Amino acid sequence: MRLNKFISHNTKYGRREADKLIQEGAIKVNRKVVKDFGYKVKKDDKVFLRGKLIKPKSKNEVTMVVYNKPKGALVTKKDDRGRTTIYHLLPGKFRHFIPIGRLDFASEGLLFLTDNPTVADIFMRSNLPRVYNIKIDKPLTKEMIKAMEEGILLEDASKGAHEKSKIQKMYIAPFKSFELRSSGKKYTKLRVTITEGKNRELRRFFGYFGAKVMDLKRVAFWEIELNNLPTNKTRYFTKKEYEKLHKFLKEQK
Repeated sequence: MRLNKFISHNTKYGRREADKLIQEGAIKVNRKVVKDFGYKVKKDDKVFLRGKLIKPKSKNEVTMVVYNKPKGALVTKKDDRGRTTIYHLLPGKFRHFIPIGRLDFASEGLLFLTDNPTVADIFMRSNLPRVYNIKIDKPLTKEMIKAMEEGILLEDASKGAHEKSKIQKMYIAPFKSFELRSSGKKYTKLRVTITEGKNRELRRFFGYFGAKVMDLKRVAFWEIELNNLPTNKTRYFTKKEYEKLHKFLKEQK
């Protein structure tokens, strides 16, 4: 894990604040000042912030939060353009929590937050199911259905992407499932389940076929559903959900 990421995951400081601390010489690794932002923290390294040891958390020390992210908020600590982030909206006690995966500015719905970087990494590397309600501005085509069933390599993955994205091609794995919920001449509503979390994956997928995603809401991730949690509200995992979590973590190597 990169040094700035290690600091932001295990302290109250965000990634850019961690960069500043490194630049100022406030960070020592094994008692030596390190100013290399890209330094990879090794398993046995001891990282100090102004002389105080930063202790990485074990998988068993974890708090999990379910958040119903609203549209119009970025999933990042800070934005250089001054746009609203989830940390402007969340209570201050969650300032050091890590978002598991992302939802883009125009998307909404279920987002996990955790205070444990190891757990965050396990979830982000996983192929756990993510369920979305989607509305596109076109009827569903045979080509779309085939691609959802079989997967597809997007030779041009720019449609539906962020304007600054450098990703030119993207492979979209077969959807785990999809369900047509309603349709008309100028729209289609779907519920889809995918097992990846690539950059704007669904917007790029439908954009490839000339369709614009008008609404996108994540309604479930893993075994947790959003249900009736209001927009911009949070809740902690229930006892049963924590039991499932610890069972899942024990299964991971």
